[in-house]
Amino acid sequence: MGAEAARFRYVARYRFSLYPALYLPWARRHYAGTGIEVVGPDTELVIEGFGRSGSTFAVDAFELAQTRPVRIAHHTHAAAQVVAAARRGIPSLVIVRHPDDATVSHMARRGIPAVTALRSWIRYHERVAPWRDRLLLVSFEEVTSDFGAVTRRLNERFGTGYGVFEHTKENEARVFEIIETRNRERFRTEQPERARSLARPTREREALKASFRSELEAARLRSLHARAAELYRSLVSTSG
Repeated sequence: MGAEAARFRYVARYRFSLYPALYLPWARRHYAGTGIEVVGPDTELVIEGFGRSGSTFAVDAFELAQTRPVRIAHHTHAAAQVVAAARRGIPSLVIVRHPDDATVSHMARRGIPAVTALRSWIRYHERVAPWRDRLLLVSFEEVTSDFGAVTRRLNERFGTGYGVFEHTKENEARVFEIIETRNRERFRTEQPERARSLARPTREREALKASFRSELEAARLRSLHARAAELYRSLVSTSG
């Protein structure tokens, strides 16, 4: 796929996924049998975030701490899923990653320019923001450093009694082992180009992200960058 086609598909995806009435019926058909779960009448919990925000770690860590299966809607990376859950009163954990980090990660994975990824980050979070009182917003750093504290806040916020993840080095390693096993089963390859899709940091992707930061910090993106930063501060402040 050419760069322009990839950019068009990316923009279309993140615009289309803002609207529950349009997106959710399509997503239920499109993701059926893939492991990606869409919110529905039997959903107990939603764990979501803009793409590359740590939702894979959050879902696997949460499931590792439970004594029973929990019906979780996750991994659509769609604002529509969050809005639908808020309307239905379903407990929802939404991870907010700093726009700089999320943008360069999307650039590295999708091969898109900074302006495209940054605008999509803004659209997603502006759509979610009006529903913040019905959600638990948490930062990427909270998820990756102490997911146990995040789970306790989830239980306090929604009156649930979910098992709390003990965020030890050993348990963190178990989560990454689960992720790696799933990646091997999904891709069955060690080819470098496939590494861009892995749901954990890789040396290749980190090197790519470092090379993209100068584009993100260009003067022509200054106002857009400031808008994203202010939105991030307001959401993280809400998260407490």
